[in-house]
Amino acid sequence: MLHPFSGRAAAPLQQEPRDPRLRGLVVDVQLTPQPVKLSEVRQLNVRVTVTNKGKHGINLDFPTEQRVEIYLLNSNDAVLTRWSENRVFKETPGTLLINPQEQMEYNEKIATRELAPGKVYTVTAFFPKYPDLQVRQKFLTTQ
Repeated sequence: MLHPFSGRAAAPLQQEPRDPRLRGLVVDVQLTPQPVKLSEVRQLNVRVTVTNKGKHGINLDFPTEQRVEIYLLNSNDAVLTRWSENRVFKETPGTLLINPQEQMEYNEKIATRELAPGKVYTVTAFFPKYPDLQVRQKFLTTQ
């Protein structure tokens, strides 16, 4: 992805989890297509991966079927679109075990209808029960 202000590739923005039980987990997000040409794209493909770089398996517990959440934000960090907005998740609890050096991948789409050309936006991907597992990626739209 090109950084909108330098022309260089921008790395996703992520912080080290504060919860010690989550240490070793790294979240990444990739957006396609790049650049985002609004005349050609109605949905943005969002790939979220969580990788265990630690030496021990890590359990993630979820109260519902929902594992990941994705927000599309404007330059003021106001939420324009929520990926989960028109989805229904069963109240089925589940546990995900991520062994060392393994990763889980979620491929989702988010609508671009709220976007305007020539502006910088941010995709934030996170795990609702684990707000420390969050990553942000900025991108620039074109006509």
